[in-house]
Amino acid sequence: MPFRHKGQSAMELRQLRYFLAVGEASSFTKAAAQLRVAQPALSRQVKNLENEIGVHLLRRGPRGVALTREGQVFLEEIRELLKGAEASVKKVRALARGENGELHVGYVATPTAEILAPALAMYRKAMPQVKVLLSDLSCDELIVGLQNATLELAIILEPTGEQAAGIEFELLWTYSLCVAVSAAHPFSRLKSVTLEKAAAEPLIGFRRKGYSEYYRSFDRVFAHLRTKPRIAVECDSASSLITEVEAGHGIALVSTIFHLVAGKRLRYRALVGTPEVRSVGIARAAKGEVTPAGEKFCEILRRTASLGRRDGSCPKRPILTGSKTT
Repeated sequence: MPFRHKGQSAMELRQLRYFLAVGEASSFTKAAAQLRVAQPALSRQVKNLENEIGVHLLRRGPRGVALTREGQVFLEEIRELLKGAEASVKKVRALARGENGELHVGYVATPTAEILAPALAMYRKAMPQVKVLLSDLSCDELIVGLQNATLELAIILEPTGEQAAGIEFELLWTYSLCVAVSAAHPFSRLKSVTLEKAAAEPLIGFRRKGYSEYYRSFDRVFAHLRTKPRIAVECDSASSLITEVEAGHGIALVSTIFHLVAGKRLRYRALVGTPEVRSVGIARAAKGEVTPAGEKFCEILRRTASLGRRDGSCPKRPILTGSKTT
């Protein structure tokens, strides 16, 4: 590997390592044994180095060699240089193995409430040198982040329609839909709610700008009904949606995982009459690059989802109370 000095002389790292070994051992014989090279070849390379820079670095004598004043200075300089080179090689190799660097991951807060934290804990234990940078965004914003490469991966609801173009999606798990209502709402006394009953109520949803997939799913749920539901309030976050429902301004169609976010503030009832589910998984740009660190994160997400399915904790079912039916 050539090394360009200030005087524009071309040197090789090999020559620098050879000189360092000779200078530290004060002997060509000992340095040759240490480096496992022939002594004549070692002597020739060091001489070539001296010729390149035009300075005598060693004083040769019958009892060995000694560093000149210039050689002493040069030895200290290249010792640090070679340490830096070795550190750079280790860093690059670790990066190639996915053991170093930064990983930019976007996610939708509610659908990932069950898997992201345990997956992240497992990942940080396995890859402590990788800095994971999380971005809590809407589905539309996540798609844009993948497309412009500000995000390497996203944990997201499955994109459909135009959003799916140029995006690769890997399904991890699904959640069924349920109805979230306030404790005072009449639906709280039911065990389940039909689509027709849900459509007759004012609905609380997310804002269309940023959550277009929510409305595509919404349209699929109520596609065969004559009476279309009325969106009473559009919210910009899960917390505002919880507040609106809790205040009695309407009901909300949410995935069964939503209870992990809203807790006991709301009541959850099974939605009857639709096969629609919320599919959650890993998204990446089809033409984008996923680093080894990103691939390792995907592997751990798959493992976490698989463990959850085996122990019955993922996906969650809605918490249903009450004995009456629809």
